[in-house]
Amino acid sequence: MTGRWVLLAAALLAAAMVLGTSGAALADKDARCAVGTLHGLYVFAATGFSIPASGPAQPKSVVEWIRFNGDGTLDVPGATRSLNGVIGRTPPGGTGSYTVEDLVPADGGCAGSLTFTDGPSFDLFIPQKGEAIRMIQTNANNVFQGMATRVSR
Repeated sequence: MTGRWVLLAAALLAAAMVLGTSGAALADKDARCAVGTLHGLYVFAATGFSIPASGPAQPKSVVEWIRFNGDGTLDVPGATRSLNGVIGRTPPGGTGSYTVEDLVPADGGCAGSLTFTDGPSFDLFIPQKGEAIRMIQTNANNVFQGMATRVSR
C-alpha cells in the first residue's frame, strides 16, 4: 500500500509541475509581447538610402535617443542625422507611438510598429527581453534599417 501512495504522490507532483510551468510560460508570453516590453532609453543607429523622385539615391544615417515609455508612447531626447553628407541635429521634443504583438510564427520574439509624430514609420522585430530592436523604415522611397539598443530602464 505504501508503494502505491508514493507513486500517486509522485504522479500528482509531476502533474502540478507541468501545469504550473505551462501557466507561467503563458503568462511570460503575454507579458513579453506587449507595449511594456519596450521600456527605457534606447540608442538607435541606422544607415541606408533615401530615393528622391529624380536623381540618384542619397545615403543617410542616424544616431538618436528613443525613450519607450512602456505604454505605447515614446519621445526623442535628441538625434544627429546625415542625409547625403549634410548633418542635422534634432533638439529634444520629438514624439511618437508604437505597438508590440506576437511575431508570427511565434518563435521567441515579438513584432511591432513605430511611427514618429512628424516623421518616418518603422516595422519592429523584438527579441524576448526587448534589449535590442531591429527596425526597418516602411515609408516609400527609403531603404533604411538599423538597431535600437536599450541603455537604461
